[in-house]
Amino acid sequence: MAKKPALTVEIRTRNRHKTKFMTKDFPQPDLIPLEFRKIENESEQLKRAEDFYKNLNLRRTVRDYSDRDVPIELIETAILTAGTAPSGAHMQPWRFVVVKDAEIKRKIREAAEKEEYESYHKRMSEKWLRRLAPLGTDENKPFLEIAPYLIIVFRINSIEEDGEKEPTYYSQESVGIAVGMLLAALHNAGLATLTHTPSPMRFLQEILERPKNEVPFVLIPVGYPAEDAMVPNLKRKTLDEIMQIV
Repeated sequence: MAKKPALTVEIRTRNRHKTKFMTKDFPQPDLIPLEFRKIENESEQLKRAEDFYKNLNLRRTVRDYSDRDVPIELIETAILTAGTAPSGAHMQPWRFVVVKDAEIKRKIREAAEKEEYESYHKRMSEKWLRRLAPLGTDENKPFLEIAPYLIIVFRINSIEEDGEKEPTYYSQESVGIAVGMLLAALHNAGLATLTHTPSPMRFLQEILERPKNEVPFVLIPVGYPAEDAMVPNLKRKTLDEIMQIV
């Protein structure tokens, strides 16, 4: 079979007031048939959608954890699920660092609480603190040591190939989508989570010895809730408040 020619694309570039055209040989798309599970019965579609919603509607941010161990396979499968997220130019700009070691968790808690103290006592505005008050949060983060696992998600902001550096495209949006899918997958597996974003988060880069192109995005404690776990009595917005049809 004859080899297909490379895709030739005309690129327009501007150099001061001059316009020139050049061609680049790009790899040709490698397309395969779509694998898609069709649900022919609309009532079954609706049931699955409603069951999924009801399950995720029970998801809460949990700060009271049991130290009960979690099978690593649950963590691995959830991260695999997160890795199916769409990403800009399919560059998959995420790294999931799983921390179980007690000493590393201690260092992370110590550094996080230091930054959180600065935030709660110096950085945050009165309006921000008022918003946080109903949640009962402060600079103390014992869950960072109690939860059996911490998942630190890093955003890869650039890559290097053949000695050339290239940015990742729409990495912020891509990692955000992946984190949402990760939280859903962990909840679906019967695990509790919390999204923790101490600011700044550079200490995570240092403690976990990550390269400069991996930027901390979010820190997620994962485990089983404590038997006496409590959560704020919050209300979610109604469908009318979050959706518009035009």
